[in-house]
Amino acid sequence: MKCGVPVFLAVILALGASWLGFVVAPALQLGTLRPATVLNASDLYPPQRTGDATLGLQVYRANGCAACHTEQVRQDGVVCDVVLVEVGKNPQAVTNLLTTLTLKGLNPSQAAAVSEQLTSAGGKVDTHIGPTGTDLDHGWGVRRSVAEDYLYDDPVQLGTLRAGPDLANIALRSPDANWHLLHLYAPRSVVNTSRMPSFRYLFTVQKIGDAPSPDALNLPAAFAARAGFEVVPTPAARQLAAYLLSLRANAPLHDAPFTPPAKP
Repeated sequence: MKCGVPVFLAVILALGASWLGFVVAPALQLGTLRPATVLNASDLYPPQRTGDATLGLQVYRANGCAACHTEQVRQDGVVCDVVLVEVGKNPQAVTNLLTTLTLKGLNPSQAAAVSEQLTSAGGKVDTHIGPTGTDLDHGWGVRRSVAEDYLYDDPVQLGTLRAGPDLANIALRSPDANWHLLHLYAPRSVVNTSRMPSFRYLFTVQKIGDAPSPDALNLPAAFAARAGFEVVPTPAARQLAAYLLSLRANAPLHDAPFTPPAKP
């Protein structure tokens, strides 16, 4: 009995410290977060979601999509390429250096040292940054996920299991709303090997009137409704598709830099 009070206080202290560390501190940090400035630009990131996309987050949550998908791209490191832009007023010195230096596949410190040598010789250089990691190799993103990516998410749907691919950048991989609607109604109509269950209750099968509905899905014959009927997405299906099309973490930021590929 004499040990009861100290044990009780120790438990309360441990629970209180955990609550402060895992609940209060992150809430305070995210509560002061503001849109970030895109690297080497004046644009702000992330853009505010449309109303449909905001409602679609709740549809995503209600249907338990985070049980099979993540929205967090992991990154192992970066690789840098030093690009000579101008040889400057001492081209011979710069040319001589180029024969001895490695310009590609460098770590940041190596890239800084090479850039310093070329700049000192009179050249002008740029450093192109490329994130590396398994998630990036899968094509799931172009950089690691950071706090700014979730600024307009309530709640944040990070997920823990990848029964399906990561969705942090799904809008860039699949930018067509009709594709997403087909995938939700009949996953294997667009991805033969898909293991995703059908979300047919987000759609209405209705009799075709005088003319087919302009919103009706254009399904392959094997997945189409019976003769004389059509499949039309409900507002919830459209909102979910809008949310998926808002997932595009593709802006280079100061805390997650990368060099976008040059436009053709």
